[in-house]
Amino acid sequence: MCEDTNCLCGAFEDECGCEGFYHEMPRLGEPAPDFVAETTHGQIKLSDYKDKKWVVLFSHPADFTPVCTTEFVAFSKEYSEFEKRNVALIGLSVDSSSSHLAWVRDIEANFGVHVPFPIIADLDMGVASLYGMIQPAMSSTAACRAVFFIDPKGILRAMIYYPLTTGRCVAEILRVIDALQVNDEHHVATPANWKPGDKVIVPAPKTQKEMDEREKITGPDKKTWYLLMKDL
Repeated sequence: MCEDTNCLCGAFEDECGCEGFYHEMPRLGEPAPDFVAETTHGQIKLSDYKDKKWVVLFSHPADFTPVCTTEFVAFSKEYSEFEKRNVALIGLSVDSSSSHLAWVRDIEANFGVHVPFPIIADLDMGVASLYGMIQPAMSSTAACRAVFFIDPKGILRAMIYYPLTTGRCVAEILRVIDALQVNDEHHVATPANWKPGDKVIVPAPKTQKEMDEREKITGPDKKTWYLLMKDL
């Protein structure tokens, strides 16, 4: 097998041509892999956003493709919502900057939408390999539809992977950002299908004293001893 212990290509050693591209995915709760990359807005470094902004880094398979185009239109239309949440959007594919620029111009001409965020030109798959964006069972030459949520401390907080055929829901990506920011600010959890304005979950008791205090609480927001809801 391939001698790279982080390699996911699954090839026998004499057949492996991955050159380390198929690495394991980064881990939640750990620092997001730093990188320097050329984009449609010039060179960027991920760590430059540290202590300043949240980052949503998302990859797409290729420029001038139908599903990716619908996604870029959707992300661009909701760009102001990301700005309200102090989120920097960064796109990525393994296409060149020239291809990205031509595609952005085509989107503006045909859809009347300006693409306001940078797109990484990852021709050597350097960033894609760091983030496990190349899924060999799907494609060995194109990034899948991955989304990485990185907080201002540079920690990877959430990630979502989609196959090449399934376009992403921008509303869900915004909802995840909202939930993560509420978690940080109020030290609570969010239930299934939560959206801003809904009740949140109070952390479950961890000590006997906390359990005793919880037992005294009554009302419809207390579902059981370990599930207590509240309004923010």
